Amino acid sequence: MGTSSTLIAPLHYDSAVEDAEALQKACKDAEILHKACKGWGTDEKLIINILGHRNATQRKQIREAYERLYEEDLIKRLESELSGDFERAVYRWILDPVDRDAVLAHVAIKKSEVDFKVLIEISCIYSPEELLGVRRAYQNRYKHSLEEDLASHTSGDLRKLLVALVSGYRYNGVEVNARLADSEADIVHKAIKDNCFNNDELIRILTTRSKPQLNATFNRYREDHKTSISKDLLGDSGNSFQKALHTTVRCITDPHKYYAKVLRDGVKKMGTDEDSVTRVIVTRAEKDLKEIKEVYYKKNSISLDDAIAKDTSGDYKDFLLALLGKPDHC
Repeated sequence: MGTSSTLIAPLHYDSAVEDAEALQKACKDAEILHKACKGWGTDEKLIINILGHRNATQRKQIREAYERLYEEDLIKRLESELSGDFERAVYRWILDPVDRDAVLAHVAIKKSEVDFKVLIEISCIYSPEELLGVRRAYQNRYKHSLEEDLASHTSGDLRKLLVALVSGYRYNGVEVNARLADSEADIVHKAIKDNCFNNDELIRILTTRSKPQLNATFNRYREDHKTSISKDLLGDSGNSFQKALHTTVRCITDPHKYYAKVLRDGVKKMGTDEDSVTRVIVTRAEKDLKEIKEVYYKKNSISLDDAIAKDTSGDYKDFLLALLGKPDHC
């Protein structure tokens, strides 16, 4: 696959759906993508140059314009034209964010062993409203609730934790009750000290308290016991429930550090973990990828851009670098 092309300069336009100029440019983008998929070979570079520089609203406008102009679903067309890691990355990027997260959750649930990290990320890092949006999108897409599918594919303590996490709607304010943080730090410490990780109170605290309240509890724990809850939960690396608790705490306390570690693990493995790398870059590109990149560099003394360039290749590499904001690779 692949034909040579002259790359066009990225367009920057108003994201308002009502804006006639924006709609006109969406139609132009749709025409370019249609040409990129015509003929004997797909022009992947042109696809990267367009989609790698459009925000979520613009991508939705392009999909709608494409369907109006060609009576064809752009997503399905791209799926048929592209392949491998590049196709999966483009597919996830072009979806509406809530639909993308619903797909990621569904894929995580349907694996032979549920990928709890994805579900914990969505439950603990996203805002309550974002989580609610993902749950609605999941139900619309799969005609089951996220909680229902998760419960049917897990069991025991892991099911209890994950279903509670995805079902919750945490208070989203900044208020903190210091006395409550003190008492719940003691509850958490006793459960960990007694190796009673499936303690109902521990699970209740982690799945219902607001993030500021939990961080106050975690800080009190550190002050009282001179170690972090995260370290005390490391324990048995073979215990998936304990690992899920550890991931929950990390996602709540420092999402940027958590994501930087996921990316580092993804490129460090023998053979890049493309699923994890793609997931983080695609889902955070329009949120906090800049902050994640800064943490990555501090932790690894190499930029994320350079790490991705070193450990990936071809159109997949170029697309990820475009999302990372590397203009010379778009």
